[in-house]
Amino acid sequence: MHRPARIKLKTIVVIRQTQRKVAMSESYSNSIRSLSPELAKKAHDELGEIPDRIDEDIETLRTWISKQPHLKARQDAQFLVAFLRGCKYSLEKTKLKLDNFYAMRGAVPELYKKRIVGEKQLSILNTGCLLRLPQPLQADGPRIHISRYGQYDSKKYSIAEVVQVNTMLGEIQIREDDNAMISGFVEIIDMKGVGAGHLFQFDAVLVKKLAVLGDKAYPYRPKGFHFVNAHSSAEKFMSIAKSLMSEKIRKRFHIHSKLDSLYKYVPKECLPAEYGGSNGTIQDVVSTWRTKLLAYKPFFEEETSYGTNEKLRRGQPVNAESLFGIEGSFRKLDID
Repeated sequence: MHRPARIKLKTIVVIRQTQRKVAMSESYSNSIRSLSPELAKKAHDELGEIPDRIDEDIETLRTWISKQPHLKARQDAQFLVAFLRGCKYSLEKTKLKLDNFYAMRGAVPELYKKRIVGEKQLSILNTGCLLRLPQPLQADGPRIHISRYGQYDSKKYSIAEVVQVNTMLGEIQIREDDNAMISGFVEIIDMKGVGAGHLFQFDAVLVKKLAVLGDKAYPYRPKGFHFVNAHSSAEKFMSIAKSLMSEKIRKRFHIHSKLDSLYKYVPKECLPAEYGGSNGTIQDVVSTWRTKLLAYKPFFEEETSYGTNEKLRRGQPVNAESLFGIEGSFRKLDID
């Protein structure tokens, strides 16, 4: 009889504990989470991570940030090490990606305007269209994402609003998910329920912006994109998306007519119960991330104070024209 009250109280406790951790980590913290032996080995072997040099690299980035009049960026160690890992410890690439990470907020306003933890964002999350599964592919493996765009009401929400929530989940991962930052992620795009209203929202301009965002601004390492339950009307969208990617990324796109062929890349047991696996249930995943997103409410309110002032940038400003101009060729985009 009192079970719902206990559940609600437990949720409030988890939110407050997470909020305290976030607040502590953002007060210019120098602490970095210890890695499991498996992830530490992968970070060393694949990313060139040398633990004794991390502090020096972080201080180099902080010094660089302090000398950029146009840039206001977070400088806690866990945040910066995620970018170092995403750029395989190339300081120059890390500086560029950090700069673009904040410049995108002005260049892609449709994704960053009113990016708060509000009823709209929570309602989109509640549809179960964006899932980050609790267990990675293996101990040192990539995180598993499932995007189910057919689950949101295209008459009620735009794809830009859905992607906005996606960026929020991604920024939480930057701060919390070592598997995602070191081993990358595998994205399963379930096309079940996707109709004309959804596909109409995926215009070429938006796809282009999302590709640039993923390539030039985020420290993510995509390992594969797997389309399941795809029907003929979805092929046009997929052909547009693939044409805008580099050859390297195109090779990571897979279309599966049956789940059996997906299991060759993502074993059945790594999927949620609704897909025949044992990696949680969709409702459990949604509930976990709803609690997490609520805990990050103050964080995203504070995020509005970070970004770039292109009027103060030395040299050419970074804006929508310079990032998405027609002179650029998407076939040259690459993601490591």
